[in-house]
Amino acid sequence: MSDVDPSLEGPPWDEDAPAGEAEERDPNTEDMFGAPAPAPESAAAAPVETPVAAPKAVKPIAVSEPAPVEGDGEAYTVLARKYRPRTFEDLIGQEAMVRTLTNAFATGRIAHAFMLTGVRGVGKTTTARLLARALNNETDVIDRPSLELTALGRHDAAIMAGQHMDVMEMDAASHTGVNDIRDILESVRYAPVEARYKVYVLDEVHMLSTQAFNALLKTLEEPPPHAKFIFATTEIRKVPVTILSRCQRFDLRRVEPEILVEHLARIADREGMKIEQEALALIARAAEGSVRDGLSLLDQALVQAESGETVKTETVRDMLGLADRTQTIALFEAVMAGRTPEALELFRALYGYGADPVQVTNDLLEHCHAASVAKMLGPNATRLPNDQAQKLAALGAVISAGTLARVWQMLLKALDEVRRAPNPADAVEMAIVRLAYAADLPGPEEALKALRDAEPVGGGSGGAAPRGGGGGGGASAQLAARPVAAPVIPDPQTFEQVVALIGEKREVGLQMDVQRFVRPVAFKPGAITYESVDGAPLDLARRLSSRLKEWTGRTWLIAANGQGGGETMIEVDRRKRAEERAEVEADPFIVAVMEAFPGAKISEIRKLAPAVELPAIPDEADED
Repeated sequence: MSDVDPSLEGPPWDEDAPAGEAEERDPNTEDMFGAPAPAPESAAAAPVETPVAAPKAVKPIAVSEPAPVEGDGEAYTVLARKYRPRTFEDLIGQEAMVRTLTNAFATGRIAHAFMLTGVRGVGKTTTARLLARALNNETDVIDRPSLELTALGRHDAAIMAGQHMDVMEMDAASHTGVNDIRDILESVRYAPVEARYKVYVLDEVHMLSTQAFNALLKTLEEPPPHAKFIFATTEIRKVPVTILSRCQRFDLRRVEPEILVEHLARIADREGMKIEQEALALIARAAEGSVRDGLSLLDQALVQAESGETVKTETVRDMLGLADRTQTIALFEAVMAGRTPEALELFRALYGYGADPVQVTNDLLEHCHAASVAKMLGPNATRLPNDQAQKLAALGAVISAGTLARVWQMLLKALDEVRRAPNPADAVEMAIVRLAYAADLPGPEEALKALRDAEPVGGGSGGAAPRGGGGGGGASAQLAARPVAAPVIPDPQTFEQVVALIGEKREVGLQMDVQRFVRPVAFKPGAITYESVDGAPLDLARRLSSRLKEWTGRTWLIAANGQGGGETMIEVDRRKRAEERAEVEADPFIVAVMEAFPGAKISEIRKLAPAVELPAIPDEADED
């Protein structure tokens, strides 16, 4: 026990301790903080004023500490929450709804109940909270319902945080019973405590039971003036018509890919990260119009690269488990051309790179749809990059609409099989074999006509590999199983005939390359010399020679070392169209029309089919 009586009024390190009561210190012990030992006191020295060493005499702690990390200790906020819209102007892709609400609030014609519907992630819950803020908008200069939202609103912070006592949010998916609705109906009778309106936000309202809907119906018919209801749902068809008829409905649209790409690019720039444009396009495509899904995928993509580095398209493709779009288009071309071995090799290469079989089948469905749409509306209607749109448009141009429709139905069936198969890759390969075999089968009308005329029903080229016969062992089956020599096509006599032959064989990629990059120098059957345009594929000559040998049965010498070639077929087509337009614009009648209607433009020139002269109908007098 120490004989020193400690002070009971505070700790020994209290700064208010008497100056004369300095702490005892063992002179043989170093300071724990590394301070030097105090100098010996002289007899005439003044009494020590403070027992604590001055701050300048204290050395840094010897133990090394880690450097502080930016944002260390703060919970990371995901992009979907960090960039949640704060005002109606921040909502992207919902201009029609914002315009309607703006006019309604400006004129004071505000509905008592709103129904927000749309797919996941388009902003239903966010819009509901913004509506609650707009209904209770109150600032120093605004004291009425208004869509002019600012950060200075009296109730804004509590509403956006879901903590305002007059704005009640309820998840109808977990509160489906009539008792939950009764609690709302009990509280709706009382006036709001702070805000202008009592606002009830019911998310996933379609999950309510029939009894709950019936209990809510009476209040929606005769709501109190101080209450507003905002419903949100992804399944609008499950909401009773009696409820829908008493709400102002807003269908929140899927966000278009190009708009979503711009939005994601802005956010990546704000985050100080770089990501390739094609990678953003892949994310927007995978999001399927959902802004929240797009931001979640962007969040995942931005951590794929170090700070300051650019996130590559290949990295995002691997992250999403997607196949290269150009490779799946090549697979679709091979399938439609009936080249089964090549199609199988292409799929196995994609599968080896990690492509998901279900996603590959989905891509084939998208290519079939894009080719069909481009056939009717042109390449721009596909919303794909220009080179991909042109390839699919060219493919759709040489395939009948009936064939594309049949391929679509077969791919839909294949997608279901791939999802249910024990080995999805095997199911895709079997679907490819089936599709390649049936790619050029005649339609029902053509088959009936061939059977009626006793003609052979063609189709099912199957590519270079021979096809085995089906079941049955009769004489006709044995005759059908005999190998038949492939017909040899006569040699094309002109370069134009070569291009036409490529089109007949549905080699869309090769046809586009020849039309775009080949400037003929010399031509004769069996030999082509051409000048190559910049950007031409390195294997173009080999591919063209291989295909012509396969089709004509003879060797073709294709040389790309010529100089001074003529125009490519695309250049010829453009020149002819320009000459045709110039001729039309110089026509005196057209000139007179353009002068009569200032500002008019010739948008398109079409050649009409010659009129068919119908036989004259004899009069009754002629018959007599």
